[in-house]
Amino acid sequence: MQLFGNVATEPVRKESKTTGKGYFEMRVAESQRGIDTSPTFYTVRVMKDVELGLKKGDFVKVTGKLKVDFYIGRDGKPTGTLLVIAFEAAKIAKPEVNKAASPATERPKAQLPAQPPQERTEERQTEATWDALM
Repeated sequence: MQLFGNVATEPVRKESKTTGKGYFEMRVAESQRGIDTSPTFYTVRVMKDVELGLKKGDFVKVTGKLKVDFYIGRDGKPTGTLLVIAFEAAKIAKPEVNKAASPATERPKAQLPAQPPQERTEERQTEATWDALM
């Protein structure tokens, strides 16, 4: 399975209780832009004892096997989490937006046509009425 999402927690190094080998664990949030209002969270275990170079907020691609981890929660009820046993977790660089536009790419500002002077119809009517009374 491949998963694309944002790192939701800082990766933490842990050790397997049975083998004693190190691995890194983190949470990743995956959402579909424009469709999903709430993201799907996965627990990701990267089975390498090498620093990943990831931090919270990084956009990553995770490749591994999806499992469901069932356990008894603190309230005594059975619950589960989505778990990805990963062999790869790589940061994907988002393209940077150049905020300072060069003059060649800057769009010219639209020029509004000069507005004709507004006629003062009320004053003309008042003057015409005044002249008629005189």
